Amino acid sequence: MKQVAYTEHPEITDFARVLFLVLAAIFISSLVACNLIFQKFFTWTPFGLYTFEISVGILPYPVTFLVTDIISELYGRRRANWVVFSGFVASLFVMGIVMLANAVPQTAWSPVDDETFGRVFGLFGPAVFASMSAYLAAQFIDIRVFHFWKRLTKGKHLWLRNNGSTIVSQLVDTAAVLLLLCLAGVIAWDRFGGLLLNGFLFKVLVALFDTPLFYLAVLLLKPRVHQDPDERAWQDAEGEKPMERNPQGE
Repeated sequence: MKQVAYTEHPEITDFARVLFLVLAAIFISSLVACNLIFQKFFTWTPFGLYTFEISVGILPYPVTFLVTDIISELYGRRRANWVVFSGFVASLFVMGIVMLANAVPQTAWSPVDDETFGRVFGLFGPAVFASMSAYLAAQFIDIRVFHFWKRLTKGKHLWLRNNGSTIVSQLVDTAAVLLLLCLAGVIAWDRFGGLLLNGFLFKVLVALFDTPLFYLAVLLLKPRVHQDPDERAWQDAEGEKPMERNPQGE
C-alpha cells in the first residue's frame, strides 16, 4: 500500500493538530491517574499460569508508552519529548495540589476525614518523586531506543521498535521507582525482588498485547499524519521518495 506524500494540506494539518492534542491528553491523564491510584494492590492470574501482585497504578501506565510510540512514529522524537515533559509538569502540579489538600484541616462535617485522606494520599509526595524520576528516565530512553531502531531498520519492522523500546524502558522504570521507594522506606527491601518481577513481567505482557493496537494506529493514521522530520531526513539523504513504504513499515 502506497503512502501519501508529506503535505501541508489544511485539512490534514488540522487533523494532525487535533490528533496530537488528543494523544497528549490521553498520555497526561493516564500518567496522572497512575500517581493518584497507586496505593491499592491487586492480584491477577492470566490463564492460570502466574499470579501477579501489582499496584492498580500500573494499569494505565502502559498506555503512556503506547501513546509516545504512536507520537514518535507520526510526529517524531521532538514532539514525543514535548509530551513527556508536559506530563512531568502536570504530575508535579497535581502533586502540589494534593499535598496542599492533605495539609488543610477538615471541617467537622466532612465526609472524608484527615486520617482517611492521609492514608490514601499521604505517601503521594515521596511516591510521586520516585515515580517521576523513574518516569523521565524511562520515557526518554523509550523515545531514543524507538528512533534508534527506526533509523537502523529504515522504517521497517514496527514490532521491533515498538516492543524493543518499551521493554528496555519498562525495566528501567520498574527498577528505578522500586529502588527509590525502598531507599525512602516506603517499601520494605524484602519486597523489592518480587515487585520488580511482577511489575516488569506485567508490563512486558501488556507491551506484547498492545502491538496490534500500534499497528492499527499506524495503518489508520500514518497516511494522514506523517510529520517525523528524522524519517524525512534519512529518506532524502538516501534519495528515497517520501512515503514509499506501506504504513505498516514492512
